[in-house]
Amino acid sequence: MKATRLRAAGLAVALLGALVAGTPASAAAADPTSTTCTTNPATPKRQFRAMWIASVTNIDWPSKASQTAPDQVAKQKAEYLGWLDLAQQLNHNAVVVQVRPTADAFWPSPYEPWSEYLTGVRGQDPGWDPLAFLVEESHKRNLEFHAWLNPYRVSMPAPGAGADLSKLAPNHPARQHPDWVFAYPPAGVAGSRLYYNPGIPEVREFVETAMMDAVNRYDIDGVHFDDYFYPYPSGTYQYPDDATFAQYNRGFTDRTDWRRDNINLLIQEMNAKIKAVKPWVKFGVSPFGIWRNKSADPAGSDTTGSQSYDIISADTRKWIKEEWIDYVVPQLYWYIGQYPAADYARLVPWWAEQVRGTRVQLYIGQADYKSGDPAYGSFWMNPRELSDHLTLNRSYPEVLGNVHFSAVQVRANRLGATDIYAADHYSRPALVPAMAQLPAKPLQHPVITKVDRQTDGVHLSWRQPANGKDEFGTATSYAIYRFDGTGHADACGLADASQLVATVRSTDGDVQSWLDADTEAGKAYTYQVTALDRVWNESPASPARSVR
Repeated sequence: MKATRLRAAGLAVALLGALVAGTPASAAAADPTSTTCTTNPATPKRQFRAMWIASVTNIDWPSKASQTAPDQVAKQKAEYLGWLDLAQQLNHNAVVVQVRPTADAFWPSPYEPWSEYLTGVRGQDPGWDPLAFLVEESHKRNLEFHAWLNPYRVSMPAPGAGADLSKLAPNHPARQHPDWVFAYPPAGVAGSRLYYNPGIPEVREFVETAMMDAVNRYDIDGVHFDDYFYPYPSGTYQYPDDATFAQYNRGFTDRTDWRRDNINLLIQEMNAKIKAVKPWVKFGVSPFGIWRNKSADPAGSDTTGSQSYDIISADTRKWIKEEWIDYVVPQLYWYIGQYPAADYARLVPWWAEQVRGTRVQLYIGQADYKSGDPAYGSFWMNPRELSDHLTLNRSYPEVLGNVHFSAVQVRANRLGATDIYAADHYSRPALVPAMAQLPAKPLQHPVITKVDRQTDGVHLSWRQPANGKDEFGTATSYAIYRFDGTGHADACGLADASQLVATVRSTDGDVQSWLDADTEAGKAYTYQVTALDRVWNESPASPARSVR
């Protein structure tokens, strides 16, 4: 069907919608981008909001207790749905879930064994596909699903496998290729564990292939790395990579530069592989919060703490400038105040400066785990500390969201801190920030075909003209805006989230529907709906529809 006929078809549907809806149609609201609108910084239209759901050592999900439950699978499914309930309560729009914590898998991988954190036994088949369930259920709530993968960590200290290869799953690739791994700190030292050696090209190729299996087979929205590249230093112990450097130095004479280049290659290659097969899948990294101190590099931050560039060979600033990643989530796990090693108020502007002028989005990693814990000092006994972080972020337009560590700490709500920052900053839903570098096609505006007040609330129905046809994009979800009263919607009503009441996932079939249960009897409302593609580009708004 040619574009001109499609546009005509869209107009016909719009006119049909005007005729069949319960009350007369108003004109579509003007584009807020063409109008000077005053917006509320507490209700941004777009903001990435998520929590990390960690599986390693059963931190968040699945719980250790679930492994011995009478129905293990049902228990683990119910636990995960509980985390999604929490995400929705907090008006989050994404989850970041660890599905490859120790060179293992939360899906039936042909490359790596089943994760011990599912059953308590390394390599044991849990009898279901957790990753398929995680993605499907997250999408039902219209939450982005970011698959959190750890590239090189192979084991955890006792009661994990530690440095003992024989304690890994029988089919673990590290047992088949013992030359691929090293123990750090050395075997016999407390805390020793196994890592894949980042300096071996075959290892890098293998871990990329193993991680890409999840990208290829599942409808994930993002791939997420944290800060585990080379191991964090332990005492004076050195990485045992003399032979590796001698064999694979690629002409480098400085070993620290070579190590950084090993990680640079991982990041660059992983991004290229993701975009080659699914260009809409985002790639992000959550590094340690300090790249380098100004005393070591003029481009560094006004801090004196540990430097990820040096201690774990992570040149995050280069990844941003080269645009090898789509987003960065520095772990700024420090308070606002007189803390010269790493003051939150000094680091936020530094990171904002790094992404400025690039297409890399900046979200901030928040230390919910410190809130209300006296072990971390008096600043963290202030119930408003985390909310103050989010308030400070508003001063920097480059800060487009937050990720909270971790789910159990968010739910713990010590000192009522979660309630405070949620009320101050997450009172309305928000759209995930769009990324101009990801592929997109224009979306037609939806047409509301029915708005009907019933005893349980207002029922809304709409259609999406030319959905996925020819040059038009496919609507993955919809944003619903509600205004008090009847008549024309405010032209600036869509500029922030003050009128945004929900985002809902698209369902099969031509007609989409939603129940607005949060309405007052006898009160008039006007609705508009916009379409969102899978990377959250938004269509023009539908013609407004009112209910009396």
